[in-house]
Amino acid sequence: MVAHKPGILILTPVFAPNIGGVETHLSDLCRVLSNKFHVLVLTYQPITTKAKAPRYEIKNNIEIFRFPWFGKGLLHIIERSPLFEFIYLSFGLLIYSTFFMIFSASRRKYVNIIHAHGLAAAFVAYFLSFFLKKDYVVSIHWIIGLKNKPFIAKGVNIILRSAKAILTLSNASKEELISAGLPSHKVKVFRYWVDLIRFKPFDKLICKKYTFLYNKFVVLFVGRLIEVKGIKLIIEAAKRLSHMADIVFVIIGEGPLQDYVAYESLKWTNIKYLGSISNERLPLYYSAADVVIVPSIYEEGYGRVILEALACGTPVIASRKGGIPEALHFSVGVLIEPKVDDIVKAVKELYEDNIKYSSLRNECRLYAERMFSEKNADTIIKEYENIIKNVRKKKYKHSYNSKRNFR
Repeated sequence: MVAHKPGILILTPVFAPNIGGVETHLSDLCRVLSNKFHVLVLTYQPITTKAKAPRYEIKNNIEIFRFPWFGKGLLHIIERSPLFEFIYLSFGLLIYSTFFMIFSASRRKYVNIIHAHGLAAAFVAYFLSFFLKKDYVVSIHWIIGLKNKPFIAKGVNIILRSAKAILTLSNASKEELISAGLPSHKVKVFRYWVDLIRFKPFDKLICKKYTFLYNKFVVLFVGRLIEVKGIKLIIEAAKRLSHMADIVFVIIGEGPLQDYVAYESLKWTNIKYLGSISNERLPLYYSAADVVIVPSIYEEGYGRVILEALACGTPVIASRKGGIPEALHFSVGVLIEPKVDDIVKAVKELYEDNIKYSSLRNECRLYAERMFSEKNADTIIKEYENIIKNVRKKKYKHSYNSKRNFR
């Protein structure tokens, strides 16, 4: 690292090639930040997928260090217990990050801000900030679920209160954090953005042929195959609609329920399981789809798949959960309760009502360009710049007062 650019230390348990909405956001964030900052990422080797990655990478002002950690796939089992999940994600990251910064004086010197992603990383940043004498920022990517949980709320308050800024994806999340006692002026709402050059509409007929989905009304799911994402609801809805031969449900992703999905896809001809698809190829599947479905049964933070689908010109059916209503306007999609009946009704309506479907589809790309452009990163960069500016003011004031006292 060299001194002419400020340095940002990104702390996160998950990072590409681990697969997920947060991981994709972090890749986008690092790419944008690298234009103005040196970016240092401290993370684990992939812990929820079979993907492998080098322990060290450097490209375009971005340095990535991935630490080994045990229990690949364990997170899917323990994530129902917030305490065990927190311990699992934070413990190794704290040890590795502390030792790394102790023995890496050159990098330590040029880190200006620590940016932690998630509560586990925020806990690590809380301690590193004392050791490094640096300010930290925290991004919360989901609604934590603090209602009627005063003990957890108090812990969250302790971890986040020292942060200079808390960035969250929705007003619902912001209100939750403020209700936990965090100062309202510290909690800022930002939006994800999407690479509008990569995620764009392609010719639907060509994409249907390329993906072998021609002559079908395609209902597409993309995401982790875990119960809270509503996978079982999709399967049951597909069974209910099996008599409508033109409707096919296509599922992309991996996770604990992939064997279940694969088994059901062998039994039902209107269910197709494609496994994991690279981000580079996803726009082709979004474009081939007639509608993308996000039937989460938990308080989803925002739903990155929604952004990607809309950018590719494809309407979305999604749960009225968490921050999703703030991402999906009625002009480009349909909000439902995460129930089989509601999924069936929404799919049938868009399949049968060509006027409504066309109206939604025509607005998708314009909505994505207006709402999910790279300009959304300015909220984060502005927080960095304010912190750096204030630190420089304090240093100047301290230096000025020291000279006066010396005289």
